[in-house]
Amino acid sequence: MIRSIAAVAAVALLAACQQPQTEAPAPAEPAPAPAPAPTPPVVQPSATVITSEGWGPLRIGMSRADVVAALGEDANPNAVGGADPQSCDEFRPARAPESVLVMIENGVLTRISLIRPSDIKSDRGFGVGDTAASVKTAYGAAATAQPHKYEAAPAEYITAWSRGGSTSYVQDPNARGLVYEVSGDGDVKAIRAGGPSIQLVEGCA
Repeated sequence: MIRSIAAVAAVALLAACQQPQTEAPAPAEPAPAPAPAPTPPVVQPSATVITSEGWGPLRIGMSRADVVAALGEDANPNAVGGADPQSCDEFRPARAPESVLVMIENGVLTRISLIRPSDIKSDRGFGVGDTAASVKTAYGAAATAQPHKYEAAPAEYITAWSRGGSTSYVQDPNARGLVYEVSGDGDVKAIRAGGPSIQLVEGCA
């Protein structure tokens, strides 16, 4: 009798070992992280593109000597570019296009200006002669507008800082931006690129 019970137990144990094993469910895969918003491509300055950092061979922050080495001395040395040229001077380098002016403050390039229509455009594709409305549409909330100091609306200044900007007057020498000066007919009549001196509306003043 004992031998029969043992045999039955062995058969039961063998049957239990042969039962299919239930696999644990695989852990759920984590949801993929959302893709970051695309970063707008950085447009480098070139002979036909002016950015807040420079134009052609010029870069904001370079010395007057480097500006002269790149594009020559003042094309019109008899013209007065500022009340005190040693502290601030504005001129067109001899080998620069007629539309380009540079501002030198205390021996350093702080601003490059476009003062007439040309093939030079901003990094957003705008040049002298384009409409203020198109500039505002392209920049959206990244730009602010202030009334023109001397002309009635729609004349204004449209300012877009690429770094270090503010809605108040900017003094940080590392700030960089663009100002589109708009005339009374609603078109851009000048573009200023560089540091805080882009806020000056009368040359060096």
